[in-house]
Amino acid sequence: MSTLEIYCVTNKQVNFLHETDYKIAWVGKEKILPNYISCNDKNNIFYKEKYYSELTFHYWYWKNLMNLNNNSWIGFCQKRRFWIKPESENEKIDIKNIHDHLLRSPHKSWENYEAIICKPINTSGSKKIKMLKRGWRSLIKKPSIFFNKEDESILFHFDMHHGYGNMHKAIEMLDIEDREEFREFVDTKNYFNPHIMFIAKPYILDKWFTKLFFWLSRCEKEFGFEDLSGYETTRLYAYLAERYLSFWFKKHTRFLENPWVFVEE
Repeated sequence: MSTLEIYCVTNKQVNFLHETDYKIAWVGKEKILPNYISCNDKNNIFYKEKYYSELTFHYWYWKNLMNLNNNSWIGFCQKRRFWIKPESENEKIDIKNIHDHLLRSPHKSWENYEAIICKPINTSGSKKIKMLKRGWRSLIKKPSIFFNKEDESILFHFDMHHGYGNMHKAIEMLDIEDREEFREFVDTKNYFNPHIMFIAKPYILDKWFTKLFFWLSRCEKEFGFEDLSGYETTRLYAYLAERYLSFWFKKHTRFLENPWVFVEE
């Protein structure tokens, strides 16, 4: 029977996880805490953490720890967002009771699947004043966005928050296999599976990481690092990965969506 290993990537201490079998991966600048996993040694991209966020550990895991002969499910979450049991989706969960709901083992519903991704969030419903202030260039091209929430696509949301035109430039860096389909995906869908959280078998992880980091390395030639500033643009590479994840796992794997929860200590 397969087991489940989950790595929580964080730059802050996550005390309640100390009582679980979750593995805690450290991407913080401060001194690493005891029993936390460092990704600042061996084959690493720790110097890019400011721009890559939790992908910094994902890369390290892929290059240094992943075992393709391992049949376990391998998963990733982050410091305030955690996987929960499917049965707990409608429960009110906080720091006091999260131990009762935290996902700890493969669920019976996963039997015919090879990847698990977060249940999606919607990109529609932006405040009108924000749309006018930050999305005016998109509105000039497609005025219906302002009046129809269904037209508030992934692309419109990304252009508003992470640099107008950056997604289109990044798509041009994508290989031909996915380029046009991904372009259509971000331009027509108004929801995506968030947080760069996923659970999969190692052979799927290897395919995903290979594709993702090759694409991001090409994107670096377009965007670099020095001109990336501000909370919503500095981590451009992580935001690109988040949107691409939704597309890639749905196209290339037998996937299932699983609930998650936001909990802060």
